[in-house]
Amino acid sequence: MRAAALRQIFIHTFDIVARYFFGPTEANRMTSPRKILVTSALPYANGAIHLGHMVETIQTDIWVRFQKQRGHECYYVCADDAHGTAIMLSAEKAGLSPEQQIARIHDEHLADFNDFLIDFDHYHSTHSEENRELSSLIYERVKANGHIAERTITQAYDPEKGMFLADRYIKGRCPKCKTEDQYGDNCEACGATYSPLELIDPVSVVSGATPVAKESKHFFFTLPEFADYLKTWTRAGHLQDEVANKLAEWLDAGLQEWDISRDAPYFGFEIPGEKDKFFYVWLDAPIGYMASFKYLCEQNGLDFDTYWKADSDAELYHFIGKDIVNFHALFWPALLSSANFRTPTKVCVHGFLTVDGKKMSKSRGTFINARTYLEHLNPEYLRYYYASKLGHTVDDIDLNLEDFVQRVNSDLVGKVVNIASRTAKFVQKAGGTLSATIAEPELWARYVEQAPRIAELYEAREYNKAMREIMALADAANEYIAEQAPWSLNKTPGNEQAVLDICSLGLNCFRAIMMFLKPVLPETAIKAEAFLNCSLDWPETLDFLGEHQIEAFKPLMTRIEKDKVDAMVDASKESAPVAAPAADSWLGKEPVADEIEFGDFAKVDLRIARIANAEHVEGADKLLRLTLDLGGETRNVFAGIKSAYAPEDLIGKLTVMVANLKPRKMKFGMSEGMVLAAGPGKDELYILEPHAGAQPGMRVM
Repeated sequence: MRAAALRQIFIHTFDIVARYFFGPTEANRMTSPRKILVTSALPYANGAIHLGHMVETIQTDIWVRFQKQRGHECYYVCADDAHGTAIMLSAEKAGLSPEQQIARIHDEHLADFNDFLIDFDHYHSTHSEENRELSSLIYERVKANGHIAERTITQAYDPEKGMFLADRYIKGRCPKCKTEDQYGDNCEACGATYSPLELIDPVSVVSGATPVAKESKHFFFTLPEFADYLKTWTRAGHLQDEVANKLAEWLDAGLQEWDISRDAPYFGFEIPGEKDKFFYVWLDAPIGYMASFKYLCEQNGLDFDTYWKADSDAELYHFIGKDIVNFHALFWPALLSSANFRTPTKVCVHGFLTVDGKKMSKSRGTFINARTYLEHLNPEYLRYYYASKLGHTVDDIDLNLEDFVQRVNSDLVGKVVNIASRTAKFVQKAGGTLSATIAEPELWARYVEQAPRIAELYEAREYNKAMREIMALADAANEYIAEQAPWSLNKTPGNEQAVLDICSLGLNCFRAIMMFLKPVLPETAIKAEAFLNCSLDWPETLDFLGEHQIEAFKPLMTRIEKDKVDAMVDASKESAPVAAPAADSWLGKEPVADEIEFGDFAKVDLRIARIANAEHVEGADKLLRLTLDLGGETRNVFAGIKSAYAPEDLIGKLTVMVANLKPRKMKFGMSEGMVLAAGPGKDELYILEPHAGAQPGMRVM
């Protein structure tokens, strides 16, 4: 008991310190229920929900369920992001109107989320009257405040389709290295950046026509005027430190005015007072959070202004991925501030998902849609596995399928459910009423002491730490039951009360664990509540049930069968045709380049380099930023190998680089060389690795 008492003193002291520096802890706020509005990023209404999307919605749903379990007034809203050129074109290709297209996708998305037990209070669409009204209102307020600028810009225009083209809808030869089939903003082969009109032989992806230059009037949000405001806002506790640090780099480099308009034809809302001018999708998308909540308010008699007025004391949380931080932590708070609405309490940013250590791949069967998963596996398996991986940082998380099977089977079935399955039968045999005697006070004290700590971890989105604490408690309960061995005691007459006391403590421990896991395993929690004949609310103080009648135990969860995981992967594979090499050539489908003189080759200085660091590049789909150690000298190089590697898997590896390549300025920074890579195609490249005896700085002859 002494250790338990010391632990309680430590927790109490920590709570006092935390309150001094950070305000009331979650446990103390229980005396005053909070008003909380929560959103997750809007999935684009142009495709299926996949397991990458589910990282965010599961993370958000767990947090919302926890807040509701603690007695707070918490609402969770989301919507489909339903505007933009891509949706307009895909609807046309499918022979549907954009409205028909987004309605079909909306139903599919909501079905996937429902089956993953995501408990939205409302799921809306950005193509709604509420969003039209709010977008117009915010635009008019911002314009009245002098934060909208107008100017004429020149863009690529498709004369056959009669529309302006975004960069991704133009392809041609790179103006620098002459590589074919490059998009209109940067070259995947050499990394050069350019304007679409600089491409050689440009072609519209939409129609095949040659784009022409055409002028058009556009509208801009004067974001640079908010630079000082944003420097303060981003450091005021609304963001994780690493996110604030990244934004500081952008703020120090200087903000640019934000183009918020697009020309017809465009699927979206027309700008008030303008003809054939539409709001850019990213203008009305975050306003969709407000629109979804407004609809909920109108349907349920809630007060919209309580949550959105500038001086609101309610709380607003956005859960997003790190790829859209600039929209949510720069544009959005500046826009809200200008329009006299409240800004977010916190923007909670998470990393990306990899599967088995690599980017999701259709060819490997690891690009898994939510519906494909649901056809093979219980959604709570993935909810728990994600919870065991997710912390409050922006680090990527990996779905290792072998670890997934082992961890779920070990933790949920082998530890948690096992407590109930091995004790319930003895309580039922004694009449089904639990004993009021706490057979091992120190074990129960540990549970009581850990409850506030686990609550704080949920509040801070440190789910991985919470899961470890919960499983440690499950281990302690299982160890106690194994040591006491009620199945052996039960064989000797006169031990009936001892057996009942032991098993009653076990079931009280099980109840506490299921209370802690209810935000993660809502369906299993419902089954546990029926078995225990009590709710799993989360009170401030964890009480022992005492003399309490329980129901007959029924199996709560089964083990994952590996063959079902294999079947899911097989169902996700997309067969890709493989070009057979020519009969007289071992070089495959890629033709040999034109001959060069030896002197040309001799100019290339190839060196061994050690990858000292690797990291994702914000805003780049295929690039990783590598820090290369050449044996005393370091170089910064951008490499298009993101499809093949998670950054952490590269650190420490040796590779070969072109050391004397002239540095080239890219939109992401300066690239000071090039690493050598090979692969089956430009979308899947692997670095060349020298023999283990090579050392950084060695020249490759």
